[in-house]
Amino acid sequence: MSVKNQSRAMLLGGSAVLLWSTVATAFKLSLQWLSPVQLLGWASLFSTLVLIIAVCWQRQLGSVAIAFRERPLLCLSLGVINPAIYYLVLFRAYDLLPAQQAQAINYTWALTLSLLAVPLLKQPLRGRDMIALAGGYMGALMIATRGDLLALDFVSGEGVALAMISTLFWALYWILNARSTAPATVMLLICFLVGTPLVWALMAWKGDLGMPPLKALAGAAWVGLFEMGITFMLWLGAMRSAVHVSRVSNLIFLSPFLSLVFIRYLLDEPIAPATFIGLGMIIIAVIYQQKGEKAKPAPAEA
Repeated sequence: MSVKNQSRAMLLGGSAVLLWSTVATAFKLSLQWLSPVQLLGWASLFSTLVLIIAVCWQRQLGSVAIAFRERPLLCLSLGVINPAIYYLVLFRAYDLLPAQQAQAINYTWALTLSLLAVPLLKQPLRGRDMIALAGGYMGALMIATRGDLLALDFVSGEGVALAMISTLFWALYWILNARSTAPATVMLLICFLVGTPLVWALMAWKGDLGMPPLKALAGAAWVGLFEMGITFMLWLGAMRSAVHVSRVSNLIFLSPFLSLVFIRYLLDEPIAPATFIGLGMIIIAVIYQQKGEKAKPAPAEA
């Protein structure tokens, strides 16, 4: 039983949110030198290594084989989704779109979760859900069109479609992940042990196995450590330490706005007014939908 300490929980949660806020910028910078599949291949490799170290440190390495034997189909399905399919789709969206658009649209995954819960969890859509979905997706459209809703003029229609599709895979991952009884870090390691070889096989098929430049490796390492690995464990530690979980979980709503700061000053990407408006609409929709919500799976990351 972990000791409850709200100050420690807030520190861990705040650190996780700050690190997650950097990853949209890291995606975009890394994609200057790497293709989406190369970025995922190297990032997932770094993430796998740090997860192995973490699981060994927690003395749970034996649980990896046990969990896989108990639910092999579930483990394989989760690993194919995350990291393989989800990040391939997401990185391609980032490759095609301004970072501010890709990261904000991807944030609607929490709304997509309620849509997938209808056929997969047999949960009905409430009036609250439908209002939240309408507001959230209107916000995404506001961002994607840079405020010109009627013209439907996208920077990249393919990029917007991929960013939306990525939310389906991420929501599906968390719905399926809720069926696992394995420790969270163990399950995440299993996913990367399944998915990383698939990504490297794709890299080999595409002829992308050459050693990238050092700055590209540094970007992939940052993504692997702080999007996929260490930050997840910081957030998990925050949840376990929290006396008031809601106070920690609300920190996640700072992430997309902090991300815009990094995008503006590190990528030198001007932030469109429509991005602030649309992102505000999305976050208000997510908060409104989740208020009082108890039935749906509680993900560890936004």
